[in-house]
Amino acid sequence: MAIKSNLFKFAAATGLALSLGSVSVLTMAAEDEHNHSQAVTELQLNNGSKWGIDAPLSQAMGKISHAVSAEVKSIHADKLTQEKYVALAGVINNQVAYMIENCELEPAADAQLHIIIHDLMDGSAAMENQVQARDGAVKVINALDNYANYFDDPKFQSVAH
Repeated sequence: MAIKSNLFKFAAATGLALSLGSVSVLTMAAEDEHNHSQAVTELQLNNGSKWGIDAPLSQAMGKISHAVSAEVKSIHADKLTQEKYVALAGVINNQVAYMIENCELEPAADAQLHIIIHDLMDGSAAMENQVQARDGAVKVINALDNYANYFDDPKFQSVAH
């Protein structure tokens, strides 16, 4: 998922993708960069097998899962403070940015990952909104479950929920 560094720097510098909640801008830019002829809209296995990963993807998804796992009981009990939702969204945004900048997957696996990234970013944006924070966290947890189900990452620990 190699996005040209100037595109990434632009998104980071302007804060469009990470600090203003317009996180789908970064995902759309990643899609444009890869010139996918057809947008993939549904997760699929790779001919019955999970998709391969690389170290940056594994590292980032592991950090997201670890951060969510630390708060999952409070999320389910609807007792997580808005400050903590915002902090958790920050972790997600930072790790997604790391993935986008460093991940190098084959095009078909990359297209599948974009679906998960989209859900992570939508969930993160909702977590920054006090009214939708819990729904956003649930979306993130579902994205992490999808990652575990569709990508072959033996180090990944799913969020117990």
